[in-house]
Parts: sequence; C-alpha cells; structure tokens
Amino acid sequence: MLLVPAALNAGNSGSEPERVEKLDSIVVSASRAGKKTPVTYTMVGKDELRSANPMNSLPMVLSLQPSVVTYNEGGTGLGNSAMTIRGSKGSQVNVTLNGITLNDSESQEVFWVNIPALTSLISSVQLQRGLGTSANGSGAFGASVNMSTASVSADPFATVDLSVGSWNTFGTTMAASTGLMDNGLYFNIAYSRDYTDGYIRNAWVKSQSLFGVLGWMNANNSLRLTYLMGDQHSGITWDGIDLDMYNTNRRYNDSGEYYDANGNVKYYDNESNNYQQHHIQLNYTHQFENGLTWTNTLNYTRGDGYDEYYKASKKFSKYMTKDYISKNLPDRGSEKSDFIIRKGMGNDYYVFNSDLRYVSDRLNLTGGINLSRYYGGHYGKMLWNSTLGDKFDYEAFNKGYSNWYFNDAVKQEANAFVRAEYQPVEWLTAFADLQYRGVGLRMDGPDDDFESIAYDSRWNFFNPRAGLTFAWAPEHKAYVSAALGHREPGRGDIKENVKGSDISPIKPEKMLDVELGYEYSTSKLSASANIYLMEYWDMLLETGRLSSSGYAIKENVPRGYRRGLELAAAWQAAPWLRFDGNATLSINEIADYTSYVQEIDEWWDELGTTQAFDYGKTKMLMSPSVIGMLQASVTPFKSFSNSLKTTTLSINGKYVGEQYLDNTARDGMKVPDYFVSNLSLSHEFKLRNGSIGLSAYVNNLTNTLYYASGWRWEYVYQGTRNMETGIGVYPQAVRNYMLKVSYKF
Repeated sequence: MLLVPAALNAGNSGSEPERVEKLDSIVVSASRAGKKTPVTYTMVGKDELRSANPMNSLPMVLSLQPSVVTYNEGGTGLGNSAMTIRGSKGSQVNVTLNGITLNDSESQEVFWVNIPALTSLISSVQLQRGLGTSANGSGAFGASVNMSTASVSADPFATVDLSVGSWNTFGTTMAASTGLMDNGLYFNIAYSRDYTDGYIRNAWVKSQSLFGVLGWMNANNSLRLTYLMGDQHSGITWDGIDLDMYNTNRRYNDSGEYYDANGNVKYYDNESNNYQQHHIQLNYTHQFENGLTWTNTLNYTRGDGYDEYYKASKKFSKYMTKDYISKNLPDRGSEKSDFIIRKGMGNDYYVFNSDLRYVSDRLNLTGGINLSRYYGGHYGKMLWNSTLGDKFDYEAFNKGYSNWYFNDAVKQEANAFVRAEYQPVEWLTAFADLQYRGVGLRMDGPDDDFESIAYDSRWNFFNPRAGLTFAWAPEHKAYVSAALGHREPGRGDIKENVKGSDISPIKPEKMLDVELGYEYSTSKLSASANIYLMEYWDMLLETGRLSSSGYAIKENVPRGYRRGLELAAAWQAAPWLRFDGNATLSINEIADYTSYVQEIDEWWDELGTTQAFDYGKTKMLMSPSVIGMLQASVTPFKSFSNSLKTTTLSINGKYVGEQYLDNTARDGMKVPDYFVSNLSLSHEFKLRNGSIGLSAYVNNLTNTLYYASGWRWEYVYQGTRNMETGIGVYPQAVRNYMLKVSYKF
C-alpha cells in the first residue's frame, strides 16, 4: 500500500499504447505462433484470466479450452492441480514464462502449486495443441503453454482483491504500477496470500507469491528485470482413496494416519509438501531500423523444498544403511518402529536465451539459441523415531545425508532453431521451423532404497516442422502442417529402469504430428475445425514390470497414436448475449500392449516375479474419447448508461467422457464420464477515482459427485491366471462458493 501514492503521482503515459503493446509481443515471439502460423492454438487474454475464480490455479482456469481435462486434489482450486491436453499429461506439456521453460528439468513436470496466484500476474497465455512451434526446454509432446508477464500498463494504477469461500478459503492480492512514465521507466509489483482448509481431509494450503518488474523502454530499446517468488505449504493429498472408501466417506484422506499404543486412530498434523521458488529474469530487446529485433534473456531459478511424512511400523533398515545399523544399532535391523521423515530437494536452473527476428512485408524470419544448466539434489532425513525417542542425535545422523540417501543430477541443454514464414502471394503463407536440441544428463548417488541410480547419457534431436496457411478472404483461413518431435526420458523414468533387472534401457520417444485446420471469423461468429494425427514411436509407459526394489518401471512401447477432431465456435448472438463451445472426438490407442502383473502367494506376500498378459490393440490410459464445453455469457443491461451495464452472468458446463486408469481398457478400471457446471456473476461500480468490482462464483453448480482421476492395483496368484484388482480415486469437490471484492484506483 505504500506504493500507491507513488503510483498515483507518476507521469501519465497514455500516449504510449503502441509502444506498450510491442513489448509484450516481442519478448515472447520466439515461442509463440502468429496469426498466419499453421499451428493449432487458442489465446487467453488478461480479461479472461482476471475474471476467473481467484483461487484457481492456471490449469483450472484453462479447463474450458479445447481438449483440456483438469482436476484439483483439494477441491478449492488451490493445492495440487493436474492438466492433460489431448490426453497428454503434464510432463509432455512444455510450459514457458516469457520464453523461459518452467518444466522441472528432471521430471519434466510443472508443479502448479509452487506458483500460486499466477493468473493474477500474467498478461496472456497461448495454448498450442500438438507439437506447436519450437520451444526451449523439454519437448512439447502434446501441447505447450506460453505465458507472458511482459505487459506494461500505460497508466498508473493500484488494486486490492479480497476473496472468501467455502472450507475457510481466503485470498488477498495487492498490486500497483507506476505505468509507463515520460522517461521510459516503469515499476510493477504484486503480492498474493491465500489459505484454505480444502475439501478433503489434510487438503490445507498456505501460499504466497511476490511479483516485481523494474523496466525501461524507449522507441527502440527495452530493458526489464523480473522477479517472481512462489512459496507454498500444503497437506499431502496425492494418495487418493480406494473406491470402497469413496462410496462411504469421500472426504477421507489417510495421509499422516497412524495408531497409538491403545489402538486409537491418530493423525500427524504436518504430513505436508513444502516448496519455495525464486525466478529472476533479465531481458533486453533492441529494435533496429531495418526490421530486425534482437532479444536476450538471462534467467536464474532457485528451488528448495521437502515432503514430510509419518511412517508407522517400518523397519530400521528402510531408513538406515546396514553399515550404520551394524555399528550403532546391531539389534535393530529387522525391528519395526514409527518414523518421521523428510524427503527434500534443492535445485538451481540457469538459462541464456537469445533470438533475432526479421520482419518485412512478405517474410517473418526468426532464429535463436538457448543454453541451460540444471543442478538438482535429492536427500532424505530422519527427524524422529518412536523407539530411539528424543534423546537420539538426529542432527548428527543426518549430517551430510550419508546415512539414508543423497543423489544429484546435472542436466545441460543446447538448443538452436530457425523459423520462417514467407508469403509468396497475398493469400498463401509457407512455414518452416527447424530445431536442434542437444541434451546431456548425469545422475549419481543412491536412491531412497539405497540402490544406485548412476546414469550418464547424451541425446541429439532434430525436430523439423513445416506447413502452409491459406487465407483467401478476411473471414477464412485454412492450414496444414507436419512436425516431428523427440522427447528424452525423465528422471523418474530412468532411475527405476536403471535399477531394473533384465530390462532394456529406455529410449527417447518420437512423435509425428499432422494438423489440418479451418477457421472462419466475423465480428459476430467465429468457428474452427481441426483434424490432428499424433503418431508415436517408442512411447514410454508403465507395463507392470518391476525394478529390483519392487517399483514400477516404464518401458518403450513400439507404436501408439492419438487421432482426433476438434471443433470450436463463438457466437455473439446479441450485444448482451454470447455463446462459446468446443468439442473433441478422438481415438487414443496403443497398437500392441502387454501388461506384467506381480505375483503373490496365498498369504498375499509379494514374490518379486511377474506374469505377462497380452491385450493387443488397446486404449491409452486417462485419454477420454469425448470432451465438450458450452458457455453462455449474459450482460442484460449492456445498453444502460449506469453501472448496471457491467453486470455479467456466465454459466458453463464441461463434459468429459469415460477414461481408463491403465492401458488394459478393462471395464473395472474406468473413471466414469461426468458433467460439471459452474456459474459466475460480476458487477463493477464506477467511482470518481477508480472502481469497485464484486464477483460471485458457484463451482459444481449441480452438486455432481464424481472423481476425475485415479490409479489401480493388481496382483496375480502364483502359478494361476487369477487376478486380484482394485482402484483408488481422487474425489472432486461438491458445490462450493467464492466471493471476490476488487478495488482499483
């Protein structure tokens, strides 16, 4: 709030809208598609981002986009959220912020809980489906999400948002900007703090974020320093619950559950996930007089965090090496006790990004390089043991992380691309995009089961893309494109494979993506249709085989494909009435799938051996064949001259067809189809020096009881083909509410 007087007294720069707009587009141009690029994408702008439920993570905000399926473990939008696009999971979706990848280099995932309140900080999102354009970091293997924070306000402002909702959910966001001043300087800052108890037990979240930009720009130069901090503490919810418990107590969560000496159920209150990230970006852009633009970005990201668990009735040998036990606790090796443990990590990520862009009447040519280095360390600590009690020197035990585990990894990448769009005639644009990625990964040290995960590999990928766009009239556009992509295995894929016995080393995945699309657009109606063929070779899938420590490993499956039709439309039926909708119809199959099921004896003891079950052609897990959305927005008093003209009512519904929890496509392994609707109502009061906005949100309007994702377990009795199976699920929240008050001046 101390920044508000400075913001209000800053120089007015209302004459600079064109210069402001250029900054946003130039900074992220290397990873974004343009209007004539033959790539399937949708844009989500600032207004749509700000009007969304303030507690929703970015995946939940994008849930209405074509081919997108999302779920949130805690039920309020805060906490762990997941998103698939065309069935492609999070590790296959490339996510960038101002052109810098946010995907963790090891897991290739983006953990959205670590970046709270992101929708209040970013100015636009481009969601590309398919391989899309060349991007830095892990290869997009189904989609890419390109976010920008580069927008600069032409005028000074300050805002305060207060939100309250179901299950003790509270949120506060404050932001201020000097606007673009006469001397070219500008300063933006935003802070957010959120809290919720969550829908299911232990789904609490305490998070905060800080965002700051200090920049300067003139007619040909832009210099910008960006800082983003995300800090989150949340209860662990990723275990889900079994289906029997779902039918009796869907809010149950066994995280932290144990029994005391008298057999009473107790819960460890700090069963939690804790993580903090700091992102620092320095960007310089120079626009030459001859159509050239040069952009450079330096990025440093530091992450630190840990998971804390209460583990009941575990052997000492699970958390202490044999050597330590024999020297210090010779009689404890096979004894069981209760433990409090931490599994932590720390990482450093350095990036240099540089690209050069040339634009003329007929040619748009961009080339760039990306160099990055990632270091990640993983460690385990024992904080307490019920047998050793408080007198044991846990600090000495954990010193150097040598008595449980410590492993690290270094991943380095060199990336270069050149992309051209050439318009030989007015109605035709030819597109070509050539990318080289050189990736090296070294892993060393023992895992949490004391098994070595030593690994060293190099990969070289060439990813070409080409296409044509036809625009024979202002209302019509058609395009066709083909792209070849490669994706290296992630840390989790590799480490269990390394520990496997008689398992072939895993190889990178390959995918050919063919897109054929048509778009029609007028002031009142827009519609699009897109056919996609995503053909996979050497897909990495869990087949049921086990590592030497009993963990599931992934193997390459020779052939698979995702083929589908995407439809979307928007109709401004009247000045006060708008309809939006989209639908995806797809086939997602593996050409030939074999599952390996672990054997047990009659007492349910695991034997460490497996049996093979051949399913032939089968459907891919968590890939619905039908997805659809419909939304209606009504502004009933738009013709009025007072504040009633801002009143907007929006209602939407999302349908997701049935999905399978594994790749065997068995009836008992399904997530049933579901339909969920949401409603929002907003109104803005204009004041002499600002405005007050009121927004109300009703999520899951029809109170649908459903689960959106899950997992399965199965065993086969030794020497037979008789299987025991079961599933676990992630219950989604019942009807819930959120209110937001915004003050802008």
